[in-house]
Amino acid sequence: MANEKKIQLTKEGYDNLQAELRQLLDVEQPAVKEQLSEARSQGDLSENADYDAARNRLSEIEDRIKTIEYNLANSVIVKGKSNKVALGSTVEIEFLSTHARQTFLIVGTVESDISKGKLSNDSPVGRAIMDKQVGDEVEIEVAKPYKIKIVSITTD
Repeated sequence: MANEKKIQLTKEGYDNLQAELRQLLDVEQPAVKEQLSEARSQGDLSENADYDAARNRLSEIEDRIKTIEYNLANSVIVKGKSNKVALGSTVEIEFLSTHARQTFLIVGTVESDISKGKLSNDSPVGRAIMDKQVGDEVEIEVAKPYKIKIVSITTD
């Protein structure tokens, strides 16, 4: 384990994982265990769809709990630098071919969610802009390469 790479999280990402873990442990897992108990009391388990569904859901919850506990135990909270793109930085980029602009929060892979504007530092764009500064232009190495310019960088 000493050689394993730490999971990089923003403070918000760490807090969100802790909240999800509390929700699973305090609310969802006990509720599903109660459903499982009720389904068991119905008798024959071989043809009991409620029992099977509750057992499957409990397994999913327990798997997610293990994943979150592992991620929290093996994580490091990172904070963005003020003048360079880093985890925790909010970055506005401009696509040079269209002049369209987009803003992203740079996060680790565990908390990335592009639909919420959270871009993984391991994505093609994330890798390309790490440690760059405002005004830098970079080429994104994908099947059809394109160029972007870093317009602004902010940190909390």
